[in-house]
Formats: sequence, structure tokens, C-alpha cells
Amino acid sequence: MNKLKEQLKTLHEQLHQTGPIDEELLDLLQQLDGDIKSLLEQGAAAAPESTTTYGLAERTQELTARFAAQHPSLEPTLRELGRILGNMGI
Repeated sequence: MNKLKEQLKTLHEQLHQTGPIDEELLDLLQQLDGDIKSLLEQGAAAAPESTTTYGLAERTQELTARFAAQHPSLEPTLRELGRILGNMGI
């Protein structure tokens, strides 16, 4: 869980340094961020059964692909976030 928290912090820092972000992508990213924060609050034991946290790794990968074109500097951080979630089985 610590790696996940660190990666989220890195992503937030990079977002503040990035230029304007498409509103749709920003909404999707905020939704994902909220779901990950819920996961961290619940603890890993409850996460696989939660409907809001199901498929977070896949959703992160989809966002990674969309951000890669417009904001390539965010792509490695999002990719790593997706890898961490995937390794957690989420």
C-alpha cells in the first residue's frame, strides 16, 4: 500500500506541473483517484469485492493510453500506478 500512496503523490505532483488537461480526462482521473483513496481507506481485504474499486488496474491502463498522447510526461507514472494495482489484484 505504501508504493501505491507514493505513486499517487507523484502523480498529483506531476499534474500540478502539467499544462491544461482535457476536462473529460481530468474527470476520469479524479474518479480513479477517488476510488484509489477509497481503497486505501478500506484496506486491501475489502477492495476486491468493492464495485467502485473493481478493475482499477484496467482503468488506469486506459487512462495511461489516453494521457500518453496529450501529456506524455504523465504516462510513466500512470503506467506504474496500473502495474502496482495489477500486482495487488485490483
